[in-house]
Amino acid sequence: MEPALIGILGIIILLAAMFFLGMPVGFAMGIVGFCGFSLIVSFKAGLGMAGANLWSTFSNYGMTAIPLFIFMGQIAFYSGVNEKLYTAAYKWVGHIRGGIAMATILACSAFAAICGSNAATAATMTTVSLPEMKKCGYNPILSTGAIACGSTLGVVIPPSVVLIVIGLFTQQSITKLFYGGIGAGLLLAGLLLFSVYLICCIHRDWGPTGRTTSLKEKIQALPGAVEMIVLFLLVMIGLYFGYFTPSEAGAAGSFLALVISCLQRRLTWKGFFFAVLDTLRVSCMVMVLIAGAVIFGKFLAVTRIPFDIAEWVSGLPVSNNVIMLIIFAIYIFGGAIMDALALILITIPIFFPVAMQMGYDPLWFGVTITVITTLGAVTPPVGVSTYVVAGMAEGIPLKTVFKGVTYFLPAYILCVLLLLFFPAIVTFLPGIIR
Repeated sequence: MEPALIGILGIIILLAAMFFLGMPVGFAMGIVGFCGFSLIVSFKAGLGMAGANLWSTFSNYGMTAIPLFIFMGQIAFYSGVNEKLYTAAYKWVGHIRGGIAMATILACSAFAAICGSNAATAATMTTVSLPEMKKCGYNPILSTGAIACGSTLGVVIPPSVVLIVIGLFTQQSITKLFYGGIGAGLLLAGLLLFSVYLICCIHRDWGPTGRTTSLKEKIQALPGAVEMIVLFLLVMIGLYFGYFTPSEAGAAGSFLALVISCLQRRLTWKGFFFAVLDTLRVSCMVMVLIAGAVIFGKFLAVTRIPFDIAEWVSGLPVSNNVIMLIIFAIYIFGGAIMDALALILITIPIFFPVAMQMGYDPLWFGVTITVITTLGAVTPPVGVSTYVVAGMAEGIPLKTVFKGVTYFLPAYILCVLLLLFFPAIVTFLPGIIR
């Protein structure tokens, strides 16, 4: 049997194992990859490939950045910084029409910069901001849609585990990917804010004005947000000037998050225990995904499918942008049926060579597909963030949350198009790093 045919069969078996057998993605990729590689080369070579590549991957010092940044986010989560961030944003913009929904998105942006988790951001902001929006008479379509979509900023705005994994897999600078994520994340956040404004212009009763606060109250609310902004700046400035490697930045950020939480006396021993437990749980999940993806990627390499696709695509009588839009459509569809990180790990061995063959910037490609796959967190049937919001929002059905999300989908599409036609949005900041 031809290697390419074995590769196609392997991809079909992988999808079947995930969707029909319910097998975890990491295990499915590892088993299919090992069996396929052994069939094409030999069983002995398959054992050698699995052992050597897993060792080289997990002995990489850069891998330690993953649990360290996850721990930093969990400390921030269990110390309740989300409440302070939301309060600060609410007092500054809550008095305008739709302002509480805007404050929620701003708080999501700030919290995402520390936490880096969609689900954690969705859970905390539902708890904090939804009661306030209910009290002010906000339509649940707007309120839940704003929370669910705002939470997706967690994997775009650094530090992002997805960007770390992309950097490790494509041999790119994680620091530059982080800085590229800032431009894309701020653009998406701005478009989501503008979406709230447009929604409230069309449905004026959906987002009533909140309580007007004095300048003194606004200034008094800032310290709670400034502490977390300082934490974010410490990490990013340290990376920019080369004081930290990504792993050291994660360690420094975790330490400072602990110090801030202890000084504020907001982190209990119980909270610390759950922060450690959640860090271990999430880190293990990511590591299993990476292990499976490494083996599956080697299998695809020996089938030569990625290289054949790259050569075929380069010969198509259409522009590169059209081809890239087709790839983006595949990512949108894939993100709707599987986890974003799993999708990226499966597809990078296929589409990354294609993008490089067409001359696209690897850093731009990594950040842009991260933005696209955030759609998967709010679109059915997977839509993790929407399920979290619906599960924590008493009396609001899931269909209402999905309906709210649809009002924000044009913002995502516009963001991706702007990134495609103006790549400097992503590449400018990384370009000025030493």
